[in-house]
Amino acid sequence: MKRSTKRVGIKLLKILCILVASPFVYQGINLFLPHIDAMASRLAIISAGTVMPEGGNAVLSDKISQYQQGEENSDISTIIESPQVPQETQTSSESQESSQPVLAKPENAGEIYRKQYTAAANSQHINIGNNAYIRNITNHTNQEVIDQIANPPAFEITDTSEPQVLIMHTHTTEGYELQTADWYDKNFNSRTTDSSLNVVRVGEEITKQLKAAGIGVIHDTTLHDYPTFPGCYDRSAVTVQNYLKQYPSIKIVLDVHRDAIEDKSGVRYAPVANINGKNAAQVMIISGCDDGTMNYPNYFLNLRFAAVLQKQMEGDYPGLTRPVLFDYRKYNQHLTSGSLLLEMGSVANSLEEVIYSGELVGKSLAKAINSMKK
Repeated sequence: MKRSTKRVGIKLLKILCILVASPFVYQGINLFLPHIDAMASRLAIISAGTVMPEGGNAVLSDKISQYQQGEENSDISTIIESPQVPQETQTSSESQESSQPVLAKPENAGEIYRKQYTAAANSQHINIGNNAYIRNITNHTNQEVIDQIANPPAFEITDTSEPQVLIMHTHTTEGYELQTADWYDKNFNSRTTDSSLNVVRVGEEITKQLKAAGIGVIHDTTLHDYPTFPGCYDRSAVTVQNYLKQYPSIKIVLDVHRDAIEDKSGVRYAPVANINGKNAAQVMIISGCDDGTMNYPNYFLNLRFAAVLQKQMEGDYPGLTRPVLFDYRKYNQHLTSGSLLLEMGSVANSLEEVIYSGELVGKSLAKAINSMKK
């Protein structure tokens, strides 16, 4: 009996110890989680890199996230973007009004380098006019590409109040730096569900410019990558198909993202161009190509539109764009003949820089669309 009572006492003591220790264990986990998230973010942006035509300062990567089948595939880089849970970023009304929030530089800050990416005609880069380029890394010859883009876009734009443009986001939570600086906080999560701080804000600026030009547009803000990341392209495909069914007048679908460029030393690069005395984040159009495995045979039709928009943007705002990426990838671009992916700046660009780019892209897109009206 004594031995049994002693065992019960020991068990009760163990339970009591667990109950007493639990709050401290939970607190410790909470304190460590941000560091886990930061490490995930750091590992998420690994560069393999390519030397840009102008020589460049380093061997860089033009990130295109590499995901599972049907998701984004790396171009020449091996960057894999981690499906980390976004932060619910909280901002006061005062900080939202300020275009330049003042944040303290942490001791372990990483370096941000602002750079304008340029191109020159070579075996991969095709000058298509207005100093605009297509970067062809498919097995199609440059002459094949030139012959294809000599044709107008396959869709027709009509003079109607019906929506003809859909702007949406497969990676809706992709965010930016909150201020323009030469450093970044390694603990800062570059994803957020706050639509005033992520790619949704940029899409809204493009939408604003199209509406001002009298062009019917829908901006979808569905969180396709949160709370579950895998399968986000499947979910965004359903969103696009539903809109196309409801509004057959839609001819153009723009999937607005942001890029991520970082070298092996941890330096992050913000692609910028000075437009009218102000820095704008550079923009990269991605137009996919089928290698015979994607059920996407009409990819050249999208490239025709990509060429029109690229030339318009470079003609209006020289330096705004990086070369169109024409590579083996899909991005749901099989759904229309006017579907493109836009990389608006990179993870190191400030929100102010990409909002300005959204304005410029919106104005050029409106001009291009109006020029195609029948």
